[in-house]
Amino acid sequence: MTSQGKKSGFTLIELMVVLAIIATLLTIAVPRYFSSLEKSREAVLQQNLALLRETLDKYYGDKGKYPDALDELVSSKYLRSVPVDPMTDSNATWVSIPPEQAEMGGVYDVKSGAQGIAHNGTEYRNW
Repeated sequence: MTSQGKKSGFTLIELMVVLAIIATLLTIAVPRYFSSLEKSREAVLQQNLALLRETLDKYYGDKGKYPDALDELVSSKYLRSVPVDPMTDSNATWVSIPPEQAEMGGVYDVKSGAQGIAHNGTEYRNW
């Protein structure tokens, strides 16, 4: 055959090898990606809990008692909005812990309402 009669292109074997390489790379990359997403959610949860606890302390320092609900922090302009729990994607799942003396208010501390275990082996609801 002359060089004008040959068709250029990829063979089926070459395409299969390329697809196999891509599949191998994806099996390495995808688990790491989802693991990093989970770790970032945990970091945001820790930051949101720290923010809420610091705001509760400031509220107590200013008013001499704890708020009756988290929404009171928003209405009193201590927060723009109640932060979202990144594990549940809701700001309504925070678990409020009241102080030992009921006359001191309704929310002494907050914990996550999320079910599950973090990368460090602790449960989210115990943070």
